[in-house]
Amino acid sequence: MKAYQVETTNETKDLVLVELPKPQPGFGQVLIQVKATALNYRDLIVLQGQYKGQKPSVIPMSDGAGEVVAVGEGVTRVKVGDRVAGTFFQDWISGGINRSVMSSDLGGGIDGMLSEYVVLNQDGVVLIPEHLSYIEAATLPCAAVTAWHALITKGNLQAGETVLVLGTGGVSGFATKFAKLKGATVIATSSSDRKLEQMRELGADLTINYKTTPDWEKQVYELTERIGVDHVVEVGGAGTLAKSLQAVRYGGQVHLIGVLSGFGGEISPLPIMLKSVTVNGIYVGSREIFETMNQAISQARLKPVIDRIFPFAEAKAAYQYLQSGSHFGKVVIEI
Repeated sequence: MKAYQVETTNETKDLVLVELPKPQPGFGQVLIQVKATALNYRDLIVLQGQYKGQKPSVIPMSDGAGEVVAVGEGVTRVKVGDRVAGTFFQDWISGGINRSVMSSDLGGGIDGMLSEYVVLNQDGVVLIPEHLSYIEAATLPCAAVTAWHALITKGNLQAGETVLVLGTGGVSGFATKFAKLKGATVIATSSSDRKLEQMRELGADLTINYKTTPDWEKQVYELTERIGVDHVVEVGGAGTLAKSLQAVRYGGQVHLIGVLSGFGGEISPLPIMLKSVTVNGIYVGSREIFETMNQAISQARLKPVIDRIFPFAEAKAAYQYLQSGSHFGKVVIEI
């Protein structure tokens, strides 16, 4: 079979297409013919070799969907012919996260989905919604689960509340859809007026161009009648967290998800304390969260926003396109 690996040569990282033996499922395992994979910002970090606990020569990408083509002994959760997606953390089934699951992350600590075939444990797969194609379902394991975990599982989002989403990537897109599903108001930010128009088409009620309005946190404050938002989907990290803490209301929640603006920086704890803000660290989610989310997606017949689909042979171009930042929604590689 063909697969891609992240290889290091003279300190240069590259995505290399390789030939590997087709794997066979063992006890409790399933063989999946991967149909599509979807990129996340994390995949750029892995490609740069900056991801903590990264496996040498790892097959990258956490997100993928495909067909079960063989099962090992003892498999009861799925059968041959089922359409499935892998879970981001293969060992995080339910409950809260703990240290033991951290090394079971697809495309980082263990081999991921950018391959014609993968073998996963039966506990690390979920059935995908019937109304979604493989290409659409491939976008769910990281960005969608993250957004659902933040707003619904942890955030307990209620109708009438206000959600601020930063940027227009996969997490923010899914967060907007889930927020509207729950009857919330959405404020979206971007540096592109074109992308803000797309966010309004997606359901965002109010938009702010943070390039022309650098003090966007003050604008959020004014748009919410000088109260602040109930929830912030914080994907920027150190570069935007201070502003998010100003934009959130007293007693509100900041769901800390991404590091798009980098890993460094110092944040004063004072706003968190004075405003009694809850800061939730969100690192994707469990299989149970994934399955609960899929039920809601199926019932509402929600569909992800897909910007562009690349063929398997052009995986490098897909990575470059994601890195350019010109995408709106998800970038998918069809296998």
